Amino acid sequence: METKQSGRTGRPRGFDTDEALERAMLVFWEHGYEGTSLSNLTDAMGISTTSMYAAFGNKEELFRKALERYTEGPSAYLARALEEPTALGVATAILAGTIRTTTRQAHPHGCLGVQGALSTSDSGQEVRDLLVAWRHNGYSCIRERFQRAVDDGDLPPGTDPGLLARCLTTFAYGIAVQAASGVDRDELQEMADATLRNWPFS
Repeated sequence: METKQSGRTGRPRGFDTDEALERAMLVFWEHGYEGTSLSNLTDAMGISTTSMYAAFGNKEELFRKALERYTEGPSAYLARALEEPTALGVATAILAGTIRTTTRQAHPHGCLGVQGALSTSDSGQEVRDLLVAWRHNGYSCIRERFQRAVDDGDLPPGTDPGLLARCLTTFAYGIAVQAASGVDRDELQEMADATLRNWPFS
């Protein structure tokens, strides 16, 4: 009995944690934090609740890991966009990335960072705060990039980089909401093109 027990303890996990986390991310992305139950998660991940807790912690900790994966994966277009040589290029790449990510056929529509906690109870306050911080971080990165553009003369000297970043992120999140509502990629791109014709939103 003791020998068999020790053998079980030393046995590696019988599932791919990377694949399980990917599936959890997709469930949270589709249903949001509050709308996702433990059974939704374990069914999608193909593991037991005990295995989930052992590998990822509780539901909130799993959501944090899923959001990190989303940031490094589907939402990685933001980091790439900030490397564009002009502020207009940055804005164009951000909107194109938003549209591409929020309308991809193989993934849920919309944005995990926007829809993840639109409706949460008091127990979900920490997740709501996490997503507020996540969105603010994205805004701050864009604001800093636009400040560099002002300093370099790429944007007019009177440009408010904070306001410009806020306008852009608000529009991008609006695209995500529209995508989740079923608006198709072509129409969203037309909206983005019309908005960028007024760049820098003066």
